[in-house]
Amino acid sequence: MNEVQTLLSDSVNRLLKDHATKQVIVAAEQGEWPAALWDALVANGLTRVLVPEEMDGAGATWSDAYVVLKAAGEYAAPVPLAEAIVAGWLLSRAGIAVPEGIITLMEGDFLLKEGRLTGKAIRVPFGRYATHGVALVKSGWGVEVVLAPLEYVRIENDMNVAREARDTLTFERVVAETGWIELPANGLRLFGAMARSVQMAGALDYLTTQSVAYANERAQFGKPIGKFQAIQQQLAVLSTQSAAAGIAAAHACAAADKGEAAFEIAVAKVRTDDASSIATSIAHQVHGAIGFTYEHGLHFATRRLWAWRAEFGSGAEWAGELGRAAMERGADELWPYVTGR
Repeated sequence: MNEVQTLLSDSVNRLLKDHATKQVIVAAEQGEWPAALWDALVANGLTRVLVPEEMDGAGATWSDAYVVLKAAGEYAAPVPLAEAIVAGWLLSRAGIAVPEGIITLMEGDFLLKEGRLTGKAIRVPFGRYATHGVALVKSGWGVEVVLAPLEYVRIENDMNVAREARDTLTFERVVAETGWIELPANGLRLFGAMARSVQMAGALDYLTTQSVAYANERAQFGKPIGKFQAIQQQLAVLSTQSAAAGIAAAHACAAADKGEAAFEIAVAKVRTDDASSIATSIAHQVHGAIGFTYEHGLHFATRRLWAWRAEFGSGAEWAGELGRAAMERGADELWPYVTGR
C-alpha cells in the first residue's frame, strides 16, 4: 500500500466506523436516508476519488479507489458510494462535469434522440434518493455517457435482499447531458461489476474477522469453539476464500489502471461470487443460531453478498463471457493470453 492508499484507508475507515454504525444501517433498511454518512463522504472527497483534480476530484487511480470500495463493503455502508465513484469516472472521461447531489448508475433499454433520454432502467441502486443517473447508450458511431436529472422521472420503489433500494426508473424524453467515451457498450456493467467485486471482498473480510472473533469467544465443552479442529478447518477455508477474492479484485483494479481489463474484471466477479457462496455458509455455521437473528450484525454482510452476486452481471454470466473469449482465441492462444496478463 503506497502513501496515498494509506491516507485513503485511514480516512475512509475512520469515517465509516463513526458514521456507518449498526443503528445507521438499521435505519437505512427501514427507509431513512443516511444523510450524515453521505455528507461526510462528500465532504472528504471520497465520492469523487477517480475524478481528475482539474475537475474538482482527487485524481486517484483504480488501485487507490480499491481501498475506498473495499472499506464500503466491509462496513456495509448503505449509500451509493461505489455507484458515485464509477459514475464520476465515466463522466470525467467524457468531459462532463460531475454535478452536486447523489449520483447512481443506470442499466436499461434507452433511446437517446436529440439530447433527450427515453426508456426504462430497472433495479437502479438507491434510485429514489438520487438526484442524477448515469448510463451508457450506444448511439450513432459509438457509445455516449448520459447524465440525466431524476427530478421528473417516474420511480417504482423496490429493494434487494439486503433491503437496499433497487428501483425502476422510467424516462420520457428527459433532457440529458451527453459525451462520447471510448468504452464498449457494456462498459457500465463492466466497471460496475469491478466495483461490486471489491465491495464483496470487503464484506468477506468482515465475515472472516467476525467469525474468528466469535469462535475465540464462544465456549463449548469447556473451551472456545475455535480450539476444535473442525472449526479451525472451516475458518481456514473462509480465510482462504476471502484472500483469493481480495487478490482477484485488486488485480482487476490494477489492470484497469493499465488499460483494457475486461478479462480481469470477469475473473474477479466470478471469483468473488464463488467465494461468497462458500464464505457465507461457513460464517453462519460458525455463529450458529445467533448469526441468523436480526439483532446480530452478521447478516448485514451476508445479505449484501447474496444481493451483490447478481448485480452488474452474476458470476455465471461473467463465466460465460470468459468461456466465449477462450473459444474465440482457440486452445493454442488461451494459455499465453492468461499468463501474459
